[in-house]
Amino acid sequence: MIDSLVHVFLVLLFPPLLLGVINKTKAKFAGRKGAPFLQPYHDIVKLLRKSMVLSSTTTWVFRLGPVVSLASILAASALVPLGNSRAPISFVGDFLLFAYLFGLARFFTTSASLDTGSAFEGMGTARELTFAALTEPAMFFAFLVLARLSGSLALGGMLRSASSIAYPVGSAAPFVMIALGLFIILLAENSRIPVDDPTTHLELTMIHEVMVLDHSGPLLGIIEYASALKLFVLGSVLLDVVLPWRFGNPLFDWPIFIAGMLGLALLVGAIESLIARLRMPRVPSLLIAAILLCGSAFIMLVR
Repeated sequence: MIDSLVHVFLVLLFPPLLLGVINKTKAKFAGRKGAPFLQPYHDIVKLLRKSMVLSSTTTWVFRLGPVVSLASILAASALVPLGNSRAPISFVGDFLLFAYLFGLARFFTTSASLDTGSAFEGMGTARELTFAALTEPAMFFAFLVLARLSGSLALGGMLRSASSIAYPVGSAAPFVMIALGLFIILLAENSRIPVDDPTTHLELTMIHEVMVLDHSGPLLGIIEYASALKLFVLGSVLLDVVLPWRFGNPLFDWPIFIAGMLGLALLVGAIESLIARLRMPRVPSLLIAAILLCGSAFIMLVR
């Protein structure tokens, strides 16, 4: 019961802090003081308190898109075990639901973008869906590797086995490969450098930002919070693969999990500070590399 309460608490309140850590890290690399760690919380609250400006060309799809996207990611978060705790919801085949909940969120986000009738937002939608067609196969291959090694078709069973070091030493190579693949997926799905730059407003380089340009007020606040939550959920999956839990004691496991998530945010911030955004034609090559890494890991186990 306590683990479930901590799970809900972290899911609801922790994600914006990751964005704050990323932004602070980038500021330090640039020699600036940067915004406070809690600035994303202030930004979201400020947006929720503002009024909305709605185009006369939009319909209910535009208003419903951010809400359904947030609800889908929240539902996906209930399928992922955090730290050494069990996932609140777990059943055989739930990894398929996990993937399709993210697909549902993307469908409504892109539908809301297209509902504006803007060719500019349509360009961003086309890019988003093109790259999603490459990230989803990599994610499924990673899940197949975990399913093969754990003997479980439940996401909680796959990740709990990974975090408890229940796999043989010979599976180290597939683990490294899917960890790299999942990290690329995390960067792509969250529109981070080198795939996308969440701070840019250059017309020819935007992907995610261009899809939400017409949203304002509470709708934009929901979108910002959903983006932070998506980073948190995918980061939790990656952390379960790369960071083993050895104690089985909540007093140790929860702090380790929180420290791991903060460390992941530091890593993302460092990467965004040290490398440049890829040219748009080069992005598919990076995502194909993720497919090859995860697919090769699966082939190594079934050959």
